[in-house]
Amino acid sequence: MTVLDSAVPGGDISGMWDRHRFDMKLVNPANKRRFELIVVGTGLAGASAAATCAELGYKVKSFCLQDSPRRAHSIAAQGGINAATNYANDGDSVHRLFYDTVKGGDYRSREANVHRLAEVSVNIIDQAAAQGVPFAREYGGSLTTRSFGGAQVSRTFYARGQTGQQLLLGAYSALMRQVGAGSVDLYPRREMLDLVLVNGQARGIIVRNLVTGEIERHAADAVLLCTGGYGRIFYLSTNAVNCNVTAAWRAHKRGAFFANPCYTQIHPTCIPVSGEHQSKLTLMSESLRNDGRVWVPKKQGDTRKPNDIPEGERDYYLERRYPAFGNLVPRDVASRAAKKACDEGNGVGATGLAVYLDFRDAIKRLGKAGVAEKYGNLFDMYARITAENPYETPMRIYPASHYAMGGLWVDYNLMTTIPGLFALGEANFSDHGANRLGASALMQGLADGYFVAPYTVGNYLWGTDLGGKVTTDHDAFAEAENAAKEKTAKLLAIKGKRSALDFHRQLGKVVWNKSGMARNEAGLKEAIEEIPKIREEFWENVSVPGSGDTLNQGLVEASRLADFLELGELLARDALNRDESCGAHFREEHVTEDGEAKRDDANFSYAAAWEWHDESKPQTLHKEPLEFKYVKQTQRSYK
Repeated sequence: MTVLDSAVPGGDISGMWDRHRFDMKLVNPANKRRFELIVVGTGLAGASAAATCAELGYKVKSFCLQDSPRRAHSIAAQGGINAATNYANDGDSVHRLFYDTVKGGDYRSREANVHRLAEVSVNIIDQAAAQGVPFAREYGGSLTTRSFGGAQVSRTFYARGQTGQQLLLGAYSALMRQVGAGSVDLYPRREMLDLVLVNGQARGIIVRNLVTGEIERHAADAVLLCTGGYGRIFYLSTNAVNCNVTAAWRAHKRGAFFANPCYTQIHPTCIPVSGEHQSKLTLMSESLRNDGRVWVPKKQGDTRKPNDIPEGERDYYLERRYPAFGNLVPRDVASRAAKKACDEGNGVGATGLAVYLDFRDAIKRLGKAGVAEKYGNLFDMYARITAENPYETPMRIYPASHYAMGGLWVDYNLMTTIPGLFALGEANFSDHGANRLGASALMQGLADGYFVAPYTVGNYLWGTDLGGKVTTDHDAFAEAENAAKEKTAKLLAIKGKRSALDFHRQLGKVVWNKSGMARNEAGLKEAIEEIPKIREEFWENVSVPGSGDTLNQGLVEASRLADFLELGELLARDALNRDESCGAHFREEHVTEDGEAKRDDANFSYAAAWEWHDESKPQTLHKEPLEFKYVKQTQRSYK
């Protein structure tokens, strides 16, 4: 079993990143023009990385799944972005943000990466504000913050309820400036189908033009994957329908280790499932828990309207169980508490799988206009979807799949186990451990893109023998292109009777029910048996109409689902192997006396990185030991 080298520099953690940046080799401006980079994905990590690397002088190719980078899923992160500025003068610091993030991840993240994230968080706010991101401000003009789950300080900057969208517009403007300057070639409506290796190094990608069906080859000196997470494996999730794992999974099958696939975050503040007709779920920002109060009726099966239930008959269970943090406990804690309340028969709504998020007291305190100023667009969205007025009737919410803490394994330099292949943002596993604190996804994506990868990629290019320029005429490109075409032809030739959508819905139910919010040994073993059977039937009975040389959404869905069907089995195997509860990974066999996750630090303080071999045998587990020198591992408590 390989013990992975995280490449974490030595010395004290507080100055580690500065020392490492100084020690890294620099590519001079004239030589930067000789190197080409491929950046796959144009969300916050991808747009910021492409723009920054192009600004430095590299020639960049940027690949966008949508018709415009502005449609990246980063826009869905509405509530805010964390930064250790201490503008609120309430005791925040780099070390406190570092501590909160390590603790929030239930001590399953790499300390060095998290500390660097906390350090550069301050720079992100300056960068975004300079780009014109309209952060909320105090009356005097200074930037304001609000509280978020998992912290007792006010460190979350926000642009009303559109923070992700506004930050993406800032990164998008920087990207398009470089497109206009000729430093970035933008390729919209392209999907990565394979990674090309030459002498064991990442030197290009194979993509499919989603409009014409044409298969294209693109070569470079390094590849940066910024393709987001795999939450859509559950079918119903808060992720955009186009979110997928294909780029990362194809890189995994070329040799990039896949780390902690069982770490998928469940968000507690989602509009509940309403029926089989849904293709996705809608997230209500965690920022709402800053002023909203979560409760259920004390009486089981109480069908009265919420406003008819008197105060004494309401159970504000988060405030009761966690008095120190109340409604602002981390997402995994709030999600499990909501599930417990519903499992005990206190859930509300037609299905009983919902709890109330009530703004009655906030409206009394701030007035309707004050609440609307903070959350108006979120309230409007809820009203359009549910036909209920949340100013008058409490919102109904329930946990749902939201974010993938797992992803491609990367070292301190964000490089995968394939030299020259970097993974940024949600596509990697590095910063959030077993649970992500709210407002940290935007922080990590922009930190990786603006302030980490531009340094580490240059260090790789300077210090690595690339063996000269590689063109798309190389045999490795032909081999990868042929493999992609063969897979497409195989899907089109099946001519089965079930749609990819139908298979995806079936897979999603298995993964959610047996590897979702709560898991146990028996259910995980059942999932490991069931998912290969679904995969076998898929390859025999999926229906993919049309052809491969034109716009074909059915082919796109089937191709992505083929990868989800392989990932689903690995997710369940990883969850079964991790015989402990930690963060969002809750094993029912390992629970403390008061119902919280019970870790096993002696046996599971490591990142699980899985190596692909081929379809004939399962992946091999490798471990990166996690050491905690600056944050003591203790039982997490938010009481």
